[in-house]
Amino acid sequence: MYAPLIAFVGTTPNIGTTLAAFAAASRIAESGDAAVGYLCLNLKSAKLHRYVGVDRPASGLDTIRPELRDRSLEPAKLLRTTYPIRGIPGLHALFGNMERDQAEFYTAEDIEFLLETARWTFDVVVADVGAYWDNAATVCALREASTRVLATTGALSHFQEDWSRWIGQVSPLFGVPSTSYELLVIQPPWKNGGFHVKNIGKETGLTMIGELRLTEPMMLQLDNGRYDQWLGSAEGRETMKPSAEAWMRQYGVRKKRPKHLQPWYRKLLAHRNGVGL
Repeated sequence: MYAPLIAFVGTTPNIGTTLAAFAAASRIAESGDAAVGYLCLNLKSAKLHRYVGVDRPASGLDTIRPELRDRSLEPAKLLRTTYPIRGIPGLHALFGNMERDQAEFYTAEDIEFLLETARWTFDVVVADVGAYWDNAATVCALREASTRVLATTGALSHFQEDWSRWIGQVSPLFGVPSTSYELLVIQPPWKNGGFHVKNIGKETGLTMIGELRLTEPMMLQLDNGRYDQWLGSAEGRETMKPSAEAWMRQYGVRKKRPKHLQPWYRKLLAHRNGVGL
């Protein structure tokens, strides 16, 4: 099966695009009967490894550069290079490039080969790319994507100026129409200021796929390298859930079957827990 590719791009750097992309991948892996590959393709600003408590990744995008260059990367090798996320079976994260000064060394052919291999390795692939279009990862991932998710905020400079300059002007130059994105609005922790989502949708002309509100508890867990654990909390489990479910329906990802306990095992659990039958 050639997996669908869901690519996330921000109108502006450091607005929470990575948080949205990783949360969406987590929701699909939790709810769906599918292996999900998360690719950090931020060639100049990879941060996911810190968000999940890995200060110095032993493997990642830069460690498979030789295999990308000579086109020898196989699904088994890609799978071994990914990091299994704690508490989220089925989610495999490929950490991003650690050598920022070598970002330009990745060619379009390298990234296209990586995306092709990933789509044969996993059932669903989620790619998180940078906001700037001056690198092969952003251009290639958005060109190849089955679904393109544009993240922005209620700040006028983000959804108007940055959207116009990058998505409105640059994106079509690479064969990606500015109307081919789904809109995701990220709300900052503070409640005051910013434009309403209806204004953002009207300005961009894009279909709304969801919202993500950044909260103080979420930001605290980022600093502590526990974002993956926070996504398993009561608040975290709702993050990007409606959007993820919409993509699961779109691409025919089956939901996991609930585990039914045999009657004798339920009775045994009840007895051990001191619950009357």
